[in-house]
Amino acid sequence: MSETETGTARETAAHDTVEAAVRAQLTKALGGVRGMVEAAVPTIAFTGTYVIAKDVKLAVGAGVGAAVVLLLVRIAQRSSPQFVLNSLIGIAIAAFFALRSGKAENAFLPGIMLNAGYAAAMIFSIAVRWPMVGFIIGSVTGDPTAWRADPGIVRLCSRLTWLLVLPCAVRVAVQYPIYLADGDQSGLLGTAKIAMGWPLQVAALAAMVWLLTRGRTPINR
Repeated sequence: MSETETGTARETAAHDTVEAAVRAQLTKALGGVRGMVEAAVPTIAFTGTYVIAKDVKLAVGAGVGAAVVLLLVRIAQRSSPQFVLNSLIGIAIAAFFALRSGKAENAFLPGIMLNAGYAAAMIFSIAVRWPMVGFIIGSVTGDPTAWRADPGIVRLCSRLTWLLVLPCAVRVAVQYPIYLADGDQSGLLGTAKIAMGWPLQVAALAAMVWLLTRGRTPINR
C-alpha cells in the first residue's frame, strides 16, 4: 500500500459519518484560524499603507513584505507554508494589476474576478449534479465519484456547496460596484475585502457545521 493510500485509509478510519469527514476536510482546507489570518494580513498591510502614504509602490511593498515575513516564519517553524504561499501569490497578482495601472483600487480587481469565477463554477457543479463539496467526501473514502450513487449525499453536498457560493457572491455584489464608482475607492475596497474575507468564510463554515451536525450519514467503505 502506498503512502497516499495509507493516508486515505487513516482519514477514512477517523470518521464514521459523511458529516464528520466533511467538517474535518473543510477545516483543513481553510487552514484553521492561522490560515485565515495569514490570508488577511497582506491585504491589511497593503490597504493601511496606501491609506496613510498614498503611494502604490510603497503599499505593494508592504503587502508583499508582510507575506514574505509570514512565509519565513512558517519555514522557521517547519510548518506547512501552503496558505502563506497562496496569500503571497494573491498579493503578487494584485501588485501586478496595481503597479501596471498605477491605481491602488486595481489591486482588488483580481480578487473580485476570482470570487465571481468560483461562484460560477460552484453553481455550475450544482446544476450538473456534481457539487464540488462531494469531492471532499471522495478524498476521504478514496473513491472520487462513488458518493454520487447516493442521492441523499448528492443533496447534502449541493446544500453545502450553496453555502460556499454565498460568500463569493456577496463579495462580488458589494465590492464590484465600489470598484466601478468614481474616485479612489482603494480604502473602501480594502476595508470591504478584509471585512468580507475570513469573517464571511467563518460564517459560511459555521452554517455548514450546523447543517452537518443535524445528520449522520454513514460512510460506505
